Amino acid sequence: MSDIKLFQLSGDNVTELAGQTVKLEKELQGHIEANMDVLIGVRLLASEYSTGKTHKGRIDSLGLDENGCPVIVEYKRHSNENVINQGLFYLDWLLDHQAEFKWLVMEKIGKAEAENIEWGGTRLICIASDFNKYDEHAVQQINRNIELMRYRYFGNELLLLELVNAQTANQTSLTISTAPTQKKSAKSASKDKSQEDRLAEASPALLELYQTACRYIEQLADEVQRKELKLYTAFKSIRNFVSIVVQPGKDARLQMYLKLPGELAEENSFSRDVTNIGHWGTGNLEVNVRTPEDWDRARELVNRAYQES
Repeated sequence: MSDIKLFQLSGDNVTELAGQTVKLEKELQGHIEANMDVLIGVRLLASEYSTGKTHKGRIDSLGLDENGCPVIVEYKRHSNENVINQGLFYLDWLLDHQAEFKWLVMEKIGKAEAENIEWGGTRLICIASDFNKYDEHAVQQINRNIELMRYRYFGNELLLLELVNAQTANQTSLTISTAPTQKKSAKSASKDKSQEDRLAEASPALLELYQTACRYIEQLADEVQRKELKLYTAFKSIRNFVSIVVQPGKDARLQMYLKLPGELAEENSFSRDVTNIGHWGTGNLEVNVRTPEDWDRARELVNRAYQES
């Protein structure tokens, strides 16, 4: 059982707010789907999506996250329902029906997003009132991107989502299985060098900066997840809080995009507001790290982005 407690402060009086679960699973699903982008950083594509006559199932929520990765969300009122196995069944179905999902993205969001789906980051999010130690152990043994989230309602106005456990898959295994689909979209992405290509071209000094930043961010907390994507490296808990783009060459630097207000930018070579400027990664504040001294300055902003994520 979750040990989180919520208290209401009124002067010198402190009142504990009792947490509760929903009476109907649909109630929880409705609240999440109506605010999915804000709550978990996922754009909703379909609710109760049918997997067809052969599989005879319905995916609770199907979406695309802020990194372009497919997402399945499954909900359970209680902790004793086998939400993980059910989600894994749908996850395998999704990876076997990439063309169908791509068409759905094209129809709901657009052609550009459909052509640049990050199949290697396909995720399963299980949301339930609680999980036991066997659930948490099980996801660590499965080579899939799985996140377990607890929920609690406090009164009629407060909803708590707590990331309990997250497992990041070996992306190579997923990429191999999705190669045919990715080849089709190669033309659309061929103009841009991948993060892997840019890392191969980076100088030893730039690589050291990158590795230093990554090590620091990964150690901020146990729930921080690192996602290696085609064009950038993302770090997230429930949602992204920083993305890193490696830029080798004459003006070698790390371009870091932070989920912070763009107004914090100095508007110089170190940082700028990119709220209305197209860029890789997610975030409104761009910070350019060229030297260890720049990283010392950027580190405080990274800490703030994590705390506010």
